[in-house]
Amino acid sequence: MRRLVWAKAFRRAFKKAVQQKPDQQAKIEKALRLLADDPFDPALQSHKLKGKLQGLWACKVDFDSRILFMLLSNQDTGEEEILLVSIGTHREVY
Repeated sequence: MRRLVWAKAFRRAFKKAVQQKPDQQAKIEKALRLLADDPFDPALQSHKLKGKLQGLWACKVDFDSRILFMLLSNQDTGEEEILLVSIGTHREVY
């Protein structure tokens, strides 16, 4: 299981997403659990991004919601970490 690291922008976007659609919280939490267990779980449809978002990955929460993240290695512990960069609708994050 990888450690999830929440960036400030992700925290703000998460709060905004939950305030706008309270039922979205359970879906997001489920996606985060899957992401921590296996970032390449087929249910997440994780994929590398190109262009100005190169270096980031995206995964699917539901039809229109995406989580942007980076795969990192903690230099102190050597463990893999997932930096959660942003969350929002397809239009908001891309």
